[in-house]
Amino acid sequence: MKAGSTLILLTMLWWGPDWASAQLTLVPDSRPQSVFAGSNRKISVVWRNTGDEVADVELRFRLYQGTAATAVLLNEAPLRRVKVLPGQTVSDSAVLDFPAVRAETRFMVQWLDGTNRLLGTTHVSVYPTNLLGELKLLAGDNTGLGLYDPHNQIKPVVRSLGLQFADLEGTGLENFSGKLAVLGPFMQSAAIPTGFANRVKNLASNNVAVVWLVPPPDKYDKPRPSFYAVSVPGCTNAIVVAQADTVASLADDPRAQLNLLHFCRLALRPEEPQLPFLTH
Repeated sequence: MKAGSTLILLTMLWWGPDWASAQLTLVPDSRPQSVFAGSNRKISVVWRNTGDEVADVELRFRLYQGTAATAVLLNEAPLRRVKVLPGQTVSDSAVLDFPAVRAETRFMVQWLDGTNRLLGTTHVSVYPTNLLGELKLLAGDNTGLGLYDPHNQIKPVVRSLGLQFADLEGTGLENFSGKLAVLGPFMQSAAIPTGFANRVKNLASNNVAVVWLVPPPDKYDKPRPSFYAVSVPGCTNAIVVAQADTVASLADDPRAQLNLLHFCRLALRPEEPQLPFLTH
């Protein structure tokens, strides 16, 4: 990606196109999309043809880095041809490159047709690729982290960051003396070994903070929260029970990694649930 140095002051273009005159428009997202920094990152888009004829455009994009007031143009390039039938809404995607960042950074993608008419805007939050490096800090040392990961969903990501951990499938939960254990994710109840809940309870009783990633509830089950903390008598840590789908696509989804880190922090330093929307 070739970075530009021109500072662009965004006015109404930041918020979107002239909807009344547009034939092909972008359906806006309800929240910014999240990707890791790097090349070939997939951005989801939804096109809507509000006209009476086939929309046939040569799609272009402009990539900006910045805030809601100002932004720096990083790249502008043609993308591909898009055709959408009259009255049709089509899900699509585009693959873009984002520069390295040290923390969550906001970007903006403007989509344009061949005449440079703005079709819509996608807001993107870009994250550094080493988010899970925080696990080392949370675990305290090279022997402080334990993983019980029968489906190999977390271990490859942790290894790619050069982090050390105890493989609790081999050593057993009973023999772990570290600070933090992540168990799962389990996508089906049948995959959880018999008596596993008692083993988790005993592990936590040894002052180990535990994150247990359990299957999502069946549609006939009673409702339960996506995650909750269970206190451990006589200990300052907790067992955080979280639905496995909250960390789905862990290798590619920053939100999944942020969720896992939040669960780990909560297991180490339990907090009382708070009412939402309270003002201070």
